[in-house]
Amino acid sequence: MADSTAIAHAEGVFRTVHGLPSIDRQLRHEAPITQSWTRCVNDHRLDPSKLHAPTVIGSADLKDRQTQHEDLMQIAVAEMDSLYDQISGSGHALLMTDASGVILCERVDPTLRKMFRSAGILIGADWSENREGTNGVGTCIAENRPVTVHRADHFRARHIGLSCTGAPIRDPGGSLVAVLDVSSISSHDTRAGRTHTMALVNLSANFIEKCLFLRRQRNHTILRFHSRPELVNLLYDGALALSQDGTVIAADDTAVRLLGANSRLNLLGRPLAEIFDVRPEDLLAGSRNHPAIWPLRDLRRGRRYFVSLREPQREPARDGGAKPALEPAMLQPRKNALSLDDLAGEDPQMLRNVHNARRIADSMVSVLIQGPTGSGKEVFARALHRASSRAQRNFVAVNCAAIPETLIESELFGYKSGAFTGAHKDGMRGKVLQASGGTLFLDEVGDMPLLLQTRLLRVLEDNEVVPLGSEKPIKVDIRVISASHRNLREMIAKGQFREDLYYRLNGIKIELPALAERADRNRLIREVFAIEAAGEAHAAVEAKALQCLLNYQWPGTVRELRNVIRAALAICEGGLVTRLDLPRELCEAAPPAAAAPAAPGAPLANMATPAETSAGNPLEVAEREALLAVIDANRWNMRLTAQQLGMSRNTLYRRLKRLRIGVGLERVDQI
Repeated sequence: MADSTAIAHAEGVFRTVHGLPSIDRQLRHEAPITQSWTRCVNDHRLDPSKLHAPTVIGSADLKDRQTQHEDLMQIAVAEMDSLYDQISGSGHALLMTDASGVILCERVDPTLRKMFRSAGILIGADWSENREGTNGVGTCIAENRPVTVHRADHFRARHIGLSCTGAPIRDPGGSLVAVLDVSSISSHDTRAGRTHTMALVNLSANFIEKCLFLRRQRNHTILRFHSRPELVNLLYDGALALSQDGTVIAADDTAVRLLGANSRLNLLGRPLAEIFDVRPEDLLAGSRNHPAIWPLRDLRRGRRYFVSLREPQREPARDGGAKPALEPAMLQPRKNALSLDDLAGEDPQMLRNVHNARRIADSMVSVLIQGPTGSGKEVFARALHRASSRAQRNFVAVNCAAIPETLIESELFGYKSGAFTGAHKDGMRGKVLQASGGTLFLDEVGDMPLLLQTRLLRVLEDNEVVPLGSEKPIKVDIRVISASHRNLREMIAKGQFREDLYYRLNGIKIELPALAERADRNRLIREVFAIEAAGEAHAAVEAKALQCLLNYQWPGTVRELRNVIRAALAICEGGLVTRLDLPRELCEAAPPAAAAPAAPGAPLANMATPAETSAGNPLEVAEREALLAVIDANRWNMRLTAQQLGMSRNTLYRRLKRLRIGVGLERVDQI
């Protein structure tokens, strides 16, 4: 490229970025292009006229990225072959990158391969915006939407011979995981012709996204729906993944659009019965007793949709010799500051918690978080704070159980200079004042002395605090989140906690399940392993060690899990955690009892009616004994029992009633 062309292009870029009229007054760039140019100049500090070789990652790094996206690659390669057949012979390169802009695979016109390679289009090349400036891949990632970058729209002068169109591919959670791009070096490729290319690329990206959703959610029940029955089970329908009790744990973009939701977040964690006029157990019965597709109505707008249901697909059994020896840390290490999305996982209870938390994030509703010690109450409170409009203000945590009773009043409300012997000469602003404008988190609020509860109630009612030794109230603006592992209602009955304070704190209750009760325990263990292994490039856990982690009941819940994994990583050899690196009592834990009459993978619920059995029926007696065995194995914890049997708790209680099994502390003898 002649230097004069590069200089002229660079001058046009800088004039546009600085708001000056273009030398070529016929040239008009769309908003995404000018915004991208501005990022390239101001944020990435790139020079549009500078020539440089493309950035290509090492072969080991490339292989790791391709392995990480193995399921995506399998889906994408087949679709890319189909799309390439449609555009072959017209001077195009078809490529897919990961979310950082690195090319993982490509299909290139063989007669033009050398030209494309010289332009930097080759496997392993980094086409992120901060490396290559405005382009179809990098700008698609930055804008999180489909884009076309035609010739002089590119930031770098060396790329103005290219025309690129990129479309995002998102995972079931809605996060961008890849970009599908079609690039051309033909001078006959016009901007108008790119409209047709955009349609093709979008169609293929949507197909890959749908297939990825169905594959990654294959272990869950999937509801597919559309207003036109002929489009159900095709690319154009909406898809919802459901837990066994009918909670939505994943939704694709089409489902969001068809249901008129603002985003996927508005659907996740909601019971299906809040979306469609159907109960989960009736839906399952309908899938068995009706044709493959049948009608339902959505509750929000009353629209009729046609639905189909796909039951969970069991994983094929592996041969003994084919079973992998190691289980890698699977997920990328995450930041310590977890968001609500990070906490949701795939557990129905946690999804409902996160769904409710999002709905009240910006309100002044008080939040009471209950759960066993170590279940992550403060982590959840911090995530809720970060999701609110107060995220940039203080989050002040007070552990009511850790501060001596004689000091907690001054810690909370502060004191004036000279308020008492030993007080700081300048006084002290208490935690309430420090949290003003932000969030005050009262951990273990059940351990707060009764007298202090009275003062706290007055502060919350009047929105003002009077420091010790002062008579002048100070106005405060605080959002209160409290937490306790204790049963506050029982404490109220015993006169240990004020009932009026309880109702002031309990605007909405969030109940965190113990680790042993989490339906997504496998995923959570892997995530904690990935977090604790941050910086250890080759950290892994042996399959047998992972099974020990899964079998253990975790009385110390998530806190105990983190400590165990942290210690194991510290003492293991070569970053590989084995059974020998785990505590003995953990490895000796018995595996969960095998589910008896109902298969663990049974979708949504297993229906049972009184007509199915009768008193004295040998089948009923056998079913009763099998069910009692499972309940005993779970120490009469009905949530764990229902989870293991693959049914909702309501269905479990109906079955208990039919089989005349009491749900108290002891069995009811068979009549």
